[in-house]
Amino acid sequence: MQKTISISISEIVYDIQNKTYLTGKSHADGANHRQVAQMQANNDDDNLNQILRSIQMAVANIRQELGEWITANVADLSNKELPDASKEITLTVELPSNFNQTMARPLTDSIHSYIVAFAVSEWFVITNKADAAQYTEIAAESLKMVARSLSQRVRPTRKIGTGQPSIG
Repeated sequence: MQKTISISISEIVYDIQNKTYLTGKSHADGANHRQVAQMQANNDDDNLNQILRSIQMAVANIRQELGEWITANVADLSNKELPDASKEITLTVELPSNFNQTMARPLTDSIHSYIVAFAVSEWFVITNKADAAQYTEIAAESLKMVARSLSQRVRPTRKIGTGQPSIG
């Protein structure tokens, strides 16, 4: 069965900016204003370009993770240009007939979480090395959740009276 996974780039950018803002705010001690400000990603060209490049790399990693299931890429991102923040990341995947449909939302949420955590970790490698490793771990855990969601199957059932197995 073919499914389309769509992730809003603007929502990812917002989550990245929000996480970096909150992390910066939590580090404020009244004397480190410049350090806190540099930790907080914004829409300035240099900030946004770095975030979009990190999103692009995270999507490449997701494509590798979903490699055996991907059948088509509607919006192909290339390294020639940055992704458009107003668009969506769209992946078309071919899943087995016994894929547990209730895992569609956790799958999409895990992909979103991975992309955000990956991009935040790359941002903090530049601006706040102390917190970068924590977001790298969050990204790794989110990637495991992607794999777990893809691996969930429904139990076969038998149609009464036909002797024929049925899925779902």
